[in-house]
Amino acid sequence: MENMFEATQHPIRPELVMSRLRGNGSGATVTFIGSLRGTSSDGSTVLHANCDLDREAAERQLRDIGEAIRDRWGIEDVSINHRLGRIEVGETIAVVAVAAPHRQEAFEACQYAIDRFKEFMPLQEVLEAK
Repeated sequence: MENMFEATQHPIRPELVMSRLRGNGSGATVTFIGSLRGTSSDGSTVLHANCDLDREAAERQLRDIGEAIRDRWGIEDVSINHRLGRIEVGETIAVVAVAAPHRQEAFEACQYAIDRFKEFMPLQEVLEAK
């Protein structure tokens, strides 16, 4: 199977993202599943969120993150999936899966991917009126 870098308005199936990893020679697989919290950082109630980004542009950015991971850590097994459009509380926003020979580089690459997509994936929370 080939790696998957997908932006979608449909619910994300983490097991599908993880199944894209080949795992050949990998001693560690790290997976991050991010979900929409029901409370904002200031304690307000979150009703839902929106991620309004062009699908093609988002997927290009996700592939660029995968390429950067390959260049920096030499890791070939990376899959990233991110939601677009309206996201309900409790729904999965993003899944990052990285398989690497050793755990440290798998954790570092996964953290790098999360930090990078947060830079360009605008997530706007819709809060309950007070």
